Amino acid sequence: MTERAHAAHAEGETGVWSGSWVAERLGVELAGDEALTGLLGLALRRNPKRAHLLVSNVLGKHVPQSPSVVYGHGVALGRRVRELLGAEAAEGAVVLGYAETATGLGHSVADGLGSAPYLHSTRRAVAGVARAGGFEESHSHATSHLLLPQDPALLAGEGPLVLVDDEFSTGNTVLNTIRALHERYPRKRYVVVALVDMRSPADAGRLDAFAGEIGARVDLVTTASGTVRLPLGVLEKGQELVARYEAPPVDPATAPTTEARTDATTERTTEATSEPATGPTDGSPGAASPGSVERVELRWPHDVPDGGRHGFTAADRDRLESALPGMAARIADALPARARRVLVLGFEELMYAPLRLAQALEQAVGDDVEVRYSTTTRSPVLAVDDPGYAIRTRLVFPAHDDPADGPGERYAYNVAGAGFDAVIAVVDSAADTPALHAPDGLAARLAAHVPHVLLAVVPSYVPHASPAPQAPERPPMLPEPLRGPAFSSYAPDEVGWLLQDLSDVTLEAPTEEREEAIQSGGAHYAESLPVEYQPSEQYQELFHAALESSAARLARAVGAVTEVVLTERSPRPVLVSLARAGTPVGVLMRRWARFRHGLDLPHYAVSIVRGRGIDANALRWLADHHDPADVVFVDGWTGKGAITRELAAALRDFEVSDGVTGFDPEIAVLADPGSCVRTYGTRDDFLIPSACLNSTVSGLISRTVLRADLVGPHDFHGAKFYRELVGADLSPAFLDAVSARFPDVTESVDAHVKELLSADRTPTWEGWAAVERISEEYGIHDVNLVKPGVGETTRVMLRRVPWKVLARAGAGADLDHVRLLAEQRGVPVEEVADLPYTCVGLIHPQYTRGATGADGKAVTL
Repeated sequence: MTERAHAAHAEGETGVWSGSWVAERLGVELAGDEALTGLLGLALRRNPKRAHLLVSNVLGKHVPQSPSVVYGHGVALGRRVRELLGAEAAEGAVVLGYAETATGLGHSVADGLGSAPYLHSTRRAVAGVARAGGFEESHSHATSHLLLPQDPALLAGEGPLVLVDDEFSTGNTVLNTIRALHERYPRKRYVVVALVDMRSPADAGRLDAFAGEIGARVDLVTTASGTVRLPLGVLEKGQELVARYEAPPVDPATAPTTEARTDATTERTTEATSEPATGPTDGSPGAASPGSVERVELRWPHDVPDGGRHGFTAADRDRLESALPGMAARIADALPARARRVLVLGFEELMYAPLRLAQALEQAVGDDVEVRYSTTTRSPVLAVDDPGYAIRTRLVFPAHDDPADGPGERYAYNVAGAGFDAVIAVVDSAADTPALHAPDGLAARLAAHVPHVLLAVVPSYVPHASPAPQAPERPPMLPEPLRGPAFSSYAPDEVGWLLQDLSDVTLEAPTEEREEAIQSGGAHYAESLPVEYQPSEQYQELFHAALESSAARLARAVGAVTEVVLTERSPRPVLVSLARAGTPVGVLMRRWARFRHGLDLPHYAVSIVRGRGIDANALRWLADHHDPADVVFVDGWTGKGAITRELAAALRDFEVSDGVTGFDPEIAVLADPGSCVRTYGTRDDFLIPSACLNSTVSGLISRTVLRADLVGPHDFHGAKFYRELVGADLSPAFLDAVSARFPDVTESVDAHVKELLSADRTPTWEGWAAVERISEEYGIHDVNLVKPGVGETTRVMLRRVPWKVLARAGAGADLDHVRLLAEQRGVPVEEVADLPYTCVGLIHPQYTRGATGADGKAVTL
């Protein structure tokens, strides 16, 4: 195939549908509007257990396209929304786009709507900017969204909220967003906008039902609609197909390209890493030298934001429109004289600025130069060099913007071999880092395939500092901590619970009912409690055996993390455990400090809820009674690091809302297998017996509850004290068994602490990267359903509806209790070589009670 033909295919100009390759091999069908095949192609996720991926031809993400076509689709949708709302309502509307894929589309919709201000969600936390909200995206490889408007009033109006995404597939993301925002900023009307509506018939009615539930009108505006028909066995066929076309590892010293040929055909999987800028496209060595990399100064207006991360107003739009012709002229002047085909390449969430620059350049150069537009992405996709496949080649390079979720691979699709004479890479200044210019960075990857690379840097917009909003009114005195024996089976000096007692409230629901409500978006996991697991005699025997065999190891980890805290954090720390898994660890750390140093450290337990943050009233109580700088937050272990990130974000919000500084977000944990923190006793993933049970090893306290009808704005989060389980309580026995080993491990603790204090303990976030990979490989596409490590896997088995357990090949007695629980619940245990954790628990994806038997046992998807 010539480069010109390759480029034409990427834009759908060859007459071959870019989904035919997948459709023919998997039997996947797009049913619906005739426009669907023009809007969408098909590709495969680059893993063995995902059947298909819809690839937009008009979004400007994976497929280079004319910027006028990309922008035109968004503007046209915005005009339709204006017609739907009417001129008066449209004037009061606010547009919200989704990161990363729909940030540019949302901007374009706002332009078509008229004078509406625009905000997009972001996965990049920004220091000093308080969150106005956040939500989870159920089907993405990267899920957590933040809303960071410079003006908090942007979302507080009563006018229509227009939510823009590229694809409306199940409705879960939209429901999650509307639910989260409606609780805080209720309004009467929402409009959902997408290029394509691909909901299944089962999902089609959920939006109307949800609108009735919240008492608001919710409309849907799309360019085309349909559904994806998947034949039986499509996952197995997909697994076989991906394995067949998966590129083998390549030694970069000997092979410039990764490819795989099969069945004597010319189809291939292409991962272009260092292929020459010109020359053969079949992977044979070429003679051309890498292209040049030069900067072009845009002279971006200092008073125009780089996008909608913090809000983008009609005035911002007017200033940008005035500056675009001059910036486009400077780009045109920097292009080589013979350039006839040019790509403007945006960067992840930075889609609108490159799009408008590309559109202005297209107008400036006229018919003499063919301008195309696409952006880099986080999404991993298999590349196959075939006219009927949507992703022909991919460039792989490391992240270069210091992302909050840690390092990882990034991708640019359909750029290599596409016949571009020049690429203008547009990044914001936060991403103009040494990693961008490294030998394996984006600039070098582009230069290996394109003769001329121009780098245009847009200054990252930093909102102006504004006075912190007034703290909400609250009673002058918050209640004193709850203590045993009135609340919990711990001694009163062991821990004070900054919680309210909800023991008399019925909060338990069957596991299957809770799972269905949580995954459907109908409830948050913290609004109810699972029925407490009552262990069998065999399971209790396993607990006691595990405690006996691991008590010394636990004591060593307790001593090590406590000594690190005393050395690095505070000589008299205030231990604040994250209830409830952190509380037994906090008690043990307090006991070690008394045993070794004669210290009587204060210890409290507080609630933190994923997606909702830490209990702000508990923080206020702590700030009133202690120096926040002395507070050390304690947890049992890290999994993928979600709570670590949740705490850091919540403390930033609290600093803005209350003006209280000094709380350190660094969590101290017994075990850090996810490599998410610096303060830990060990990074081994081993069995912590307190993870084996629920309340009966945690002072008979339930997990925490946060529900609006029970927890008011001036209340602590709630929890229950299961007094009726006192006969089965093992909490004191667990603590005493570990504490009894303190004298035996003193010397080894001292040696281990010296090693820790001299080691590089910088978090690598390996756990999060592994979870993202597992989520994709097993077709789950929601990191919240992947629970890594022995402790988190045990929680899955006790509280959720498990699908399967992944166990590291050769894992020993640490998994005996997991294997027993799996046997009891009918959950398959799959051994996996080179698993980064001892085990990983997978929650049943897309769960409904109809997907299991009456006993809730696992099924095979």
